[in-house]
Amino acid sequence: MAKTKWVLDASHSSIDFSVKHMVIAKVKGTFHTFEATIDADQHDLTTANIEFSVDIDSIDTRNTDRDNHLKSADFFDAEHFPKMTFKSDKITKKSDGEYDVAGQLTIHGVTRPESFLVTYEGEGKDPWGNTKVGFSGHGTINRSEYGLKYNAALETGGVLIGDQVQISIEIEASKPAEVTTGV
Repeated sequence: MAKTKWVLDASHSSIDFSVKHMVIAKVKGTFHTFEATIDADQHDLTTANIEFSVDIDSIDTRNTDRDNHLKSADFFDAEHFPKMTFKSDKITKKSDGEYDVAGQLTIHGVTRPESFLVTYEGEGKDPWGNTKVGFSGHGTINRSEYGLKYNAALETGGVLIGDQVQISIEIEASKPAEVTTGV
């Protein structure tokens, strides 16, 4: 089957993360502004080209002070590194509908190879007749490998912020010729 250049439906998509806080809990957050280029045969992602660009300023952990700290030079340094990007370079089929998507992730000016497990969720038509596809992805990165090393030792042992960051991606996309507005 031929590749389709899918158009991201940002209102039905998300990029979320979670990280350990004080060794005892997790803090969750999301990025509200991002773009994606998906050139793929949705039934066989092994030949797909996938690219993401995320605006760091759109980070939201439901705490303005924390969000501003994350945007500062202690973490993302959004003034100098306003985008986080990912570009796939190898996609391997793991099982029916599941793929290992490997590529280059750039955060804070550092580019490293990472991989995400991506599941093709299916295809359908919305009430306006548009063909939609869905994908879910998840993976874990080590934030210190990207220069995001800020931390504080806890009096009870351990550190304030965990190093492992869980990333979860939900994508809905449309065939470009069919894109219309709707809910």
